[in-house]
Amino acid sequence: MSEPFVFDPRCDLCKEPFGAAVCGTAVTFHCRPLASEHFSHCALVAVCEFSGTRQELELSLEGPAGERICFSGVFSAPPQPELVWYHFRFWREDGTGCVLDKTGYRSDGETDPWQLTVYRESRTPGWFGAGVTYQIFPDRFCRLSVPNPDGLVGRRWVHQDWDDTPEWRPDPDGEIRNRDFFGGSLTGITSKLDDLKALGVTTLYLCPIFESASNHRYNTADYTKIDPMLGTEDDFRALCAQAKERGMRVILDGVFNHTGSQSVYFNADGWYPTLGAAQSQDSPWYSWYRFLHWPDSYDSWWGIHTLPAVEESAPSYVDFIIDGENSIIRRWLRAGASGWRLDVADELPDWFLVKIRAAMEETAPDSVLIGEVWEDGSNKISYSQRRQYLLGSETHGLMNYPFRTALLAYLRGGDADDFREAMETLRENYPPAAFYSAMNFLGTHDTPRILTLLGTDHTPESKADRADYRLLPWERSRAAAKLRLASLVLFTFPGSPMIYYGDEAGMEGFEDPLNRGTYPWGHEDRDLLAWFSRLGALRNGYPVLQTGALRWLCTAGPLLAFAREDGQVRLVTAVNASDSPCSLELPWAADSAQDLLSGSSFAPDAGRLVLELPPRGCLLLS
Repeated sequence: MSEPFVFDPRCDLCKEPFGAAVCGTAVTFHCRPLASEHFSHCALVAVCEFSGTRQELELSLEGPAGERICFSGVFSAPPQPELVWYHFRFWREDGTGCVLDKTGYRSDGETDPWQLTVYRESRTPGWFGAGVTYQIFPDRFCRLSVPNPDGLVGRRWVHQDWDDTPEWRPDPDGEIRNRDFFGGSLTGITSKLDDLKALGVTTLYLCPIFESASNHRYNTADYTKIDPMLGTEDDFRALCAQAKERGMRVILDGVFNHTGSQSVYFNADGWYPTLGAAQSQDSPWYSWYRFLHWPDSYDSWWGIHTLPAVEESAPSYVDFIIDGENSIIRRWLRAGASGWRLDVADELPDWFLVKIRAAMEETAPDSVLIGEVWEDGSNKISYSQRRQYLLGSETHGLMNYPFRTALLAYLRGGDADDFREAMETLRENYPPAAFYSAMNFLGTHDTPRILTLLGTDHTPESKADRADYRLLPWERSRAAAKLRLASLVLFTFPGSPMIYYGDEAGMEGFEDPLNRGTYPWGHEDRDLLAWFSRLGALRNGYPVLQTGALRWLCTAGPLLAFAREDGQVRLVTAVNASDSPCSLELPWAADSAQDLLSGSSFAPDAGRLVLELPPRGCLLLS
């Protein structure tokens, strides 16, 4: 809050409605400076970034309010999606005055304005944000037999031992090519659907499944073909169908910013019999790439030579990926997918995302589009352009890296109020549907394993040492206790809780590829697995955890407590991240309180509930 009680955009005494505004709707502002400041006038100064317009709206002086005076006015949100940056200007009858922005009163000619997100209302599928998502790295989840890599694109080899460490060492040329495979398959995933159902999973998010020369498959070789080591299109259709029979959906990873150099489209090594862009300028795919000097110098993703960047504006590429009757977006939705997660969405043009969303809504109206963005997606700048992911015509939601960053900081000794502030910033900036459709998580294929991060106080310097590193028993015990806290917050917070495969089983590992080991079937951490299963059942069993309003109750040092509310239904998450016991006092109108995690009951006294949380203890109160 700037200048106590003068203006706070999160307080309904100062701004209504809370947060982002729908195009064309009225937003009411109230400012309450001290009467002793002798301000006689106040104006809202609003700058619309996309249209480049500026508006100054003088607020009406409503009169005294105790030791303060109140200025009020109604601002009409622009009719088109916008980012509105606003501050206030105060002045007196003698012409003196100042401005008020996020930093307080100032008269230096600078401003640090507040943000008002203006979005177009559109339909967002409710199933994704309400449910539990499970991310699978297909090669490492479940294999039913050891595959033969002969005759496939890329110089692949297969680990015979499922429990091997993924290959992290460079090859003789000094390159890390990710050509070691373990043989996980789509039929393997299908065989484990009942296990995933028991975990509470409702959405499977699969890392890329299309033909590719590498085990991660983010260097696509053929978008039209399931990688043969994973199976066939029939296997994919069967997976989606059997998942739907269990109330589960499948979303795919779309990598449309770049392809692999060993793809049918680029074909750098001539593996495919057709002419790729690197072989002939007459190739039908030549226009898909930006050559600086053909054929050996071209634009690539982050300068990685094996990942040539595509020219998204090439008409034939747009038709192939999006617009065509049997485009990649449409084809795999028809095959059974229920949505797409867009890899490196911040490197795809806005118009490209708009087209993808439109094609999805035409083909499968209930499908969901999630973007990979690592920051606050409401004001992200990429390639010098402010992005418009969440303004109504692009993604339904984003991967919530800010959630992970803030929660980890809190669990590793930070202040719970910093977590609250980070989340309130998103809640204020995001349209409500986007906030509730965020993909929340503790880890992904791009981050170290959450158990390793929570258990170790240092990172070994060499990759070899990191590859061999395993938590000591006491470190693992500490990490598991913190993981229970983290996962409770994950499963009770707005947005879809996403489990990175194996985190629930106690998998460890530092950075890629050490975080991409094989699922330890038969060797899971049974206590952790039971904990995650319990959380999944609670999330699916209590609609208030899926769609209920968020209310903060306590954010002080190691103590974090918030409620999810829907009418008379209220569940409270309470966490103590400290190594010492902590007391927590909460207002409680009901006659009793029950912890849904342990079954313990508590009796409030005179409308107050006094709790003693043990070290790294937590409750989910009903």
